[in-house]
Amino acid sequence: MARLFGTDGVRGVGNSVLGPEVILKLGRAVAGRLAGSTTTRPIVVVGYDPRPSSDLLRSAFIAGLCSGGVDVTDAGVLPTAGVAFLTQHLGADAGAVITASHNPLEDNGLKLFDRDGYKYSDEDEVVLEACVADPSQRAPRPVGLGVGRIRPAPDAVFAYVDHLLMNVPSLQGLPVTVDCANGASAVLAPAVYREAGAQVREIASDATGDQINVGVGATNPEFLTREMKDRPGEIGLAHDGDADRLIAIDEGGNLLNGADQLAIFAVDYKSRDRLPHDTLVTTPVTNSGLATSMRRHGIKVAKSAIGDRSVLRSMLRHGYSLGGEQYGHIILLDQASTGDGILSALHLMSLMTRTGKTLRELAAVWRRVPESLVNVRVPDRGLLDRSPRISELVRAERLRLNGEGRLIVRMSTIEPVVRVSCEAGARELAEEITERIATALRDRVDEETSMGAVQ
Repeated sequence: MARLFGTDGVRGVGNSVLGPEVILKLGRAVAGRLAGSTTTRPIVVVGYDPRPSSDLLRSAFIAGLCSGGVDVTDAGVLPTAGVAFLTQHLGADAGAVITASHNPLEDNGLKLFDRDGYKYSDEDEVVLEACVADPSQRAPRPVGLGVGRIRPAPDAVFAYVDHLLMNVPSLQGLPVTVDCANGASAVLAPAVYREAGAQVREIASDATGDQINVGVGATNPEFLTREMKDRPGEIGLAHDGDADRLIAIDEGGNLLNGADQLAIFAVDYKSRDRLPHDTLVTTPVTNSGLATSMRRHGIKVAKSAIGDRSVLRSMLRHGYSLGGEQYGHIILLDQASTGDGILSALHLMSLMTRTGKTLRELAAVWRRVPESLVNVRVPDRGLLDRSPRISELVRAERLRLNGEGRLIVRMSTIEPVVRVSCEAGARELAEEITERIATALRDRVDEETSMGAVQ
């Protein structure tokens, strides 16, 4: 059986690769995993993002849980971090979110949390996959009073809101435009920012999910940039479908990704003695200028494997409090058990209020090496392996950099996308190199498509 889990849960096209049959088995596998782990009936908190297939897959997953004797606390549409928080806050045995995060509308997925609100480990996922593959390892099938029940928790969200706003000063009318990606943050983020005192204009805030991530959100920040073009002095906040990412736009229209946020938060944490071992954690694809700049502030940068779950495990293993990815996942471990785009935004705006600095001034604590990133969607994950011409082109472009930059070409671990990123002495050179490789990739995709059509 092919692996179900990637670097961040399960992902696939909803009702196709990821159909109700598979998700029901996963629900029963989770129930089986929890059986015997508690003296009372297990409880799982379940939330979802509002994309079209979520109703279908959520129903199947909950059916699997209840079939295995697990009670379900239905949190409704909620950001992923909200489910992680409620899992721990309500004393549940696990948490689950039906979401494909920043993936296209057609995709869906499943993210799982343990009783402490941390994402399931690799070991947990291996056990679940074994349960799905082998019916003898799945959950019991109780009857009568032993069947799990579904209990709504309409007031639980208020506990999450209180958690978000804890220690947040008044934002004093700070003007902000919020791009909700037409996803889970639409039901919560604008209201939370207003409650904190910001002057909020919301866009892409259709909570039906019918346009989730379509040309908007953290993976399409150019939409927010255009919307802010004639609004000087305002900042922008872009979330993705399940609001675990944040991409910000400063007062001058400059994009601030996860590396910017890590730099800002690290300097602030160190100044307040809240940065254990004077270290933050990120991944190898984060701009190399971060480590160089942080050294000037007496801060070390540790590297984990790619994926916010890997960042988290490294933080837990070594006792760090701050980590994240360049793509906008930021983990403030002293405040949350997973990446939370809304919490990151509140922390950014709180810093602006406390220090009296603009977002652009806060981001000046580090200097980025000129870079360019292009994503190319491909038909399957094997395209790079069967494209020697592209491998030769990548080698040639690395030689061209002559040690004064770096070029990374890799397949995304969560969607069929090749990520091409380049750092160079000049942004123009980085853009030229990434576009040359991206063009070769697109040509290869067109070539394979034509060959398939002929056959």
